[in-house]
This record gives sequence, structure tokens and C-alpha cells, in this order.
Amino acid sequence: MPSQVKGYAAHSSESDLVPYSFERRDLRADDVEIEILYCGICHTDIHHVRGDWGPEEYPMVPGHEIIGRVLKVGEGVTKFIVGQSVGVGCLVDSCRECGSCEHHQEQYCDEFVPTYGSRDRHDGTLTFGGYSDKIVVSERFVLSIPENLNLAGAAPLLCAGITMYSPLKRWNISAGKKVAVIGLGGLGHMGIKLAKAMGAEVTLFSRSKGKEEDAYRLGADHVVISSSESQMLSVKSSFDLIIDTVPYNHDVNPYLKTLAPDGALVLVGFFGALEPTVQTAALIARGKTLTGSLIGGLEETQQMLDFCGEHNVTADIEMLDIKDINLAYERLLKSDVKYRFVVDMNSIK
Repeated sequence: MPSQVKGYAAHSSESDLVPYSFERRDLRADDVEIEILYCGICHTDIHHVRGDWGPEEYPMVPGHEIIGRVLKVGEGVTKFIVGQSVGVGCLVDSCRECGSCEHHQEQYCDEFVPTYGSRDRHDGTLTFGGYSDKIVVSERFVLSIPENLNLAGAAPLLCAGITMYSPLKRWNISAGKKVAVIGLGGLGHMGIKLAKAMGAEVTLFSRSKGKEEDAYRLGADHVVISSSESQMLSVKSSFDLIIDTVPYNHDVNPYLKTLAPDGALVLVGFFGALEPTVQTAALIARGKTLTGSLIGGLEETQQMLDFCGEHNVTADIEMLDIKDINLAYERLLKSDVKYRFVVDMNSIK
């Protein structure tokens, strides 16, 4: 039988999040039912709630950085057992047949199903996310959480962590490589930690000198103030990889000049048209790459979690109760958090 669930939902693009009761489906053969212990708050949650990226379906229960423990498993489940620590990230299904799915890049499947605000491929019901006390997900889209990790601190790994890990792995970052991260927020702080754990020499690009202390505490080797022409010139042709986490339109041309030949600048933060125009001479003449990256597939996300377990990497978080979710949204819009909010979902009971 379907189970009754407590959650918090937005009922329109202009409403606050309020208590909301709904049903989770009865378990299918490959399903895992999870008691949600913690759920991270991502800036994407706010964009979806407010309809910033287009029409949305309501009521909306956000949350795609989910950490919990297995309550029940379907009769065909082989990967998980009751009581195990698990996670659910940004997607809960895909077509499972296309080239992207076959190559373990489900995030690029044309039919992938986001954790909330989408439609279940089997019964057409609306998907509800992690601002709730339970979730039911196919085992293919459930992840194992290393037991040594702080579970609350692990929640942001399921979005911010994999968003930064994927380009680092794609460009084979290891000892001796030079990596730069543009911006020190929820994504940027994870980028510094992960790149450092991989052995890279890590630089933070920041407009503010006020970020220097935190950058060094997180593991950065250098901080470059991007508004300083002399500092930018000092790192010309330096970096094997730059990950750009800036969530608004900005000029990427100065950063392209700091890439080494064959280096790559990867956009992960801004969805939109870049202005001013990108100067392609910087790309062609030195074999540089300007590209983007979206989270990661399930296999790579599990690799990321295992890597974080091995190196004890988690996010810097501020914990809060679900009743404070609307205040957290207001603060997040003001960048008033170091560096990710995580909801203690025990507070919903």
C-alpha cells in the first residue's frame, strides 16, 4: 500500500514552502524505501520553486541532496539492505536504453526524471523530493554512502560534490596538475576540497579579498583577485583546468587567457547567454576548450562518494530545522551561508 508522507511544498511560484502531506507509491520490485535523515538546500531548488527557468508543476516538494537509511526493499532489490546509509541525488529515473544511459551518463538522457517537479515514467505521477520524511526510488538511482562520512555533511555531495568532481575526473586531475576554481560558494568550496584531495595545485579566483582566509582553510594554495590586472597577468597560461561556478552572466575571456595550452574552462554555474562575446582566438591558437558539465551519472556519483569516503571529504554546512526553510531561502539568495544549508529532517516529525 502507498505510504503517507510528511513534507514541505510550494503551491505556486510566489508561495512560501508550507507543510504538505502526500503519498509515496507502494514498492515496485526494484524499489527502495528510504527514511530521509538529511536534505541539502541547493540554489536550484529556489530557481524551480520560483519558476525562474520556465513553467513548473505544483505542488512542488523540492530537495535533491538526500541522505537516509533504508526502511524497506522490493523483492528484486540486490544492492541494498535494510538499515544501510544511502543517498539520492538529482535524478530518480531515465530511459535506461539510450546511448547516454548505456554509457552511465544518465544526466544527459533526454528522458531523465528529476527527483522533483517531473513525472514518473511508469504511472505519470508527479515526483516529490527530499523535503519530506520518506522517499521511494528504484535501486538503480540509489547510492551507497560510506559509513565513515558525516551524514549531514555528505548531503551536498549529491549535487555540489558531483558537479565539481565530474570535470575534475574528465580532465584527469592528479598530482602535478594546476586547477583553478572561479567563485567560493557551495560549489566552489567543494571544488577546492576535491581538487586538493586529488593532489592538484589549487587556485581560487575571487573578486573579493575577503574570501582569502576561507580559501586557504579549505585547501587552496593560491588566491587570485580577478579584478586585479596584474594578478591575472601573473597567472597567464597557467591552468590545466578551470571550473567556473559563477551563477550569472560574466566575462570569461580574462579566464581563458589563464589556461595553459590544451587547458579547459568548464562552466557549471550559469544557464544563459554569455556576454561579452567569447574571443575564439584564445581557443584556437592554443587548443583551449570552453565547455560545460551537468552533475554526473550514477556510476560516477558513486565513485565520487567512495573517493570522499577515502579522503574524508564532506561539505561545510549549517544545519537547520524544516520550519526555517523559507528563512534559509532568503539567506541563500544573499549568499549568507558557509557553505551549504542542510535540513535535519527529524524536525518534520
